[in-house]
Amino acid sequence: MPEVFRFYGFSFFFYSKEHEPLHIHVEGNGGCAKFVWNGTEFELFEKQNIKANDFKKIKNVIDENADIIISRWKDHFEK
Repeated sequence: MPEVFRFYGFSFFFYSKEHEPLHIHVEGNGGCAKFVWNGTEFELFEKQNIKANDFKKIKNVIDENADIIISRWKDHFEK
């Protein structure tokens, strides 16, 4: 399970045997979410037990680091 990075107590990661489309999982503080790349930005696919304030932080981290997420996905899955 490659962790891309960790912010605000949340882990941003992929599962090792992932599938398309490109996406990122987030877990921490008793909640989880999945964001999928739509070709322009990462959009929320699903979330459970994430507070609004935490969600805002998570989305900002993903938006600000989309290029890193995409690069790490390609490095890991397109070998």
